[in-house]
Amino acid sequence: MAVKEKYNASLLIVLSILIIVVMAEDPYRYFQWHITYGDIYPMGVKQQGILINKMFPGPEIRCVTNDNLIINVFNHLDEPFLISWAGIQNRKNSFQDGVYGTTCPIPPGKNYTYALQVKDQIGSFYYFRSLGFHKAAGGFGAIRISSRPLIPVPFPPPADDYTVLIGDWYKTNHKALRAQLDSGRKLPLPDVILINGRGSGAKLNVQPGKTYRLSISNVGLQNSLNFRIQNHMMKLVEVEGRHTIQTQFSSLDVHVGQSYSVLVTANQPPKDYYIVVSSRFTPQTLITGGVLHYSNSAGDVSGPLPDVPDSMSWSLNQARSIRTNLTAGGPRPNPQGSYHYGMINVTRTIRLVTSAGQIGGKQRYAVNSASFYPSDTPLKLADYFKIDGVYKPGSISDQPTSGAIFPMTSVLQADYKAFVEIVFQNWDNIVQSWHFDGYSFFVVGMEFGKWSTASRKIYNLNDAVSRCTVQVYPRSWTAIYVALDNVGMWNLRSELWERQYLGQQLYMRVYTTSTSLRDEYQIPKNALLCGRAIGHHK
Repeated sequence: MAVKEKYNASLLIVLSILIIVVMAEDPYRYFQWHITYGDIYPMGVKQQGILINKMFPGPEIRCVTNDNLIINVFNHLDEPFLISWAGIQNRKNSFQDGVYGTTCPIPPGKNYTYALQVKDQIGSFYYFRSLGFHKAAGGFGAIRISSRPLIPVPFPPPADDYTVLIGDWYKTNHKALRAQLDSGRKLPLPDVILINGRGSGAKLNVQPGKTYRLSISNVGLQNSLNFRIQNHMMKLVEVEGRHTIQTQFSSLDVHVGQSYSVLVTANQPPKDYYIVVSSRFTPQTLITGGVLHYSNSAGDVSGPLPDVPDSMSWSLNQARSIRTNLTAGGPRPNPQGSYHYGMINVTRTIRLVTSAGQIGGKQRYAVNSASFYPSDTPLKLADYFKIDGVYKPGSISDQPTSGAIFPMTSVLQADYKAFVEIVFQNWDNIVQSWHFDGYSFFVVGMEFGKWSTASRKIYNLNDAVSRCTVQVYPRSWTAIYVALDNVGMWNLRSELWERQYLGQQLYMRVYTTSTSLRDEYQIPKNALLCGRAIGHHK
């Protein structure tokens, strides 16, 4: 072969390799967000809200499995803020989690660029403002992660898909609500329920005979909600990144922080139908409505509102019926059931019991008697820069304790790659909701009464749903299994925001002595520094 021919052949090989490398790199999606105050009218009257790019709710993030999200956020408010990405697992990167235990807030007049990857994830999630009581002012929006084109989805493509953000809402300004909590008082019941930022008038347009996907998230502050559509069934297909057995429901309980995807077929006579969202198991039922509008509608909404069973047992049984579709693929082509969680030995059992009390004459809430107080420096930065005195690993017991509640920057120490059982015991008369940043977990059991080792006999060790937010019914328990395969400092919190703000949260320090990038990324070069971390070199 001539020298020129050898050169051309070598060049083709090099170019082919470069093309493969470029094509193999996961795509990047870029966003620029401006956070401002603005006038909103969720109840028909003006109030101050927190807007993202002048939008309430904020802009929707639509992406595909493994996409890299580069989100440049500008803070035009008069106070610091953070955005948290509920459900995005931020593999090996708790620095970007967006809660104060891991990330410094963005100061007024400054910006920060988040770099996230939706690694091996699909499904319906949302983002929200995590600092202070900003969640009561807006700044939330949907995250929709689609499967890669070559990965089959266990249902035909819908005619269209809609995001439905539901949640309770106060007409009182978020700063006034925060001041009320800071003064030691509880909050009253919320004033209204919103659907996509509106107290009434929400509309979903459909064409007869076609099927639509609805991604429903409860972005509220404290109330479990029920979602239903007059005369229409909903087929559940996905829960927080996991395809489910496709069960038909006439109504669906969505607890605070949870997300579901359902399919709805427009198979009824052509008219308009009520969409109803109501609070669950509260002293006073809040209710709001919207309209499912057929394109060939022959009449307005009419008739009684669709009802829902007012029974805790009904809700519990519905929750237990939600199971993983073992024959469906997830973000990868292999079936989701190939991970046999029920055959792994549990290395540790953590039992968490909530309580309430007063500290310094002010209302507080606690987990295993420890009421969380934020430190002056994010815990993850204290870890990285080896700053002493910010927190103490193991400062909260992994078993319930007796005695009065006490203040503590609560950090639970855990080993990397441990497989643990966490039991949430709820002795309150309200439905609790718990979220674990950085993780999905298997909901293996829930039941009324007190948990004991004998309770494991009823665990679902075959097809329990995997999710990141779970409810605990009044005077009941919920048990989860979780593989601690994500190194970092991760927030485990109540999704009832008054209780979270007043101490019902902790951090799980998933630790390894390894310094390999295989296990955890280094601090981002653009990381903001605050507290005692100021002056340290990245």
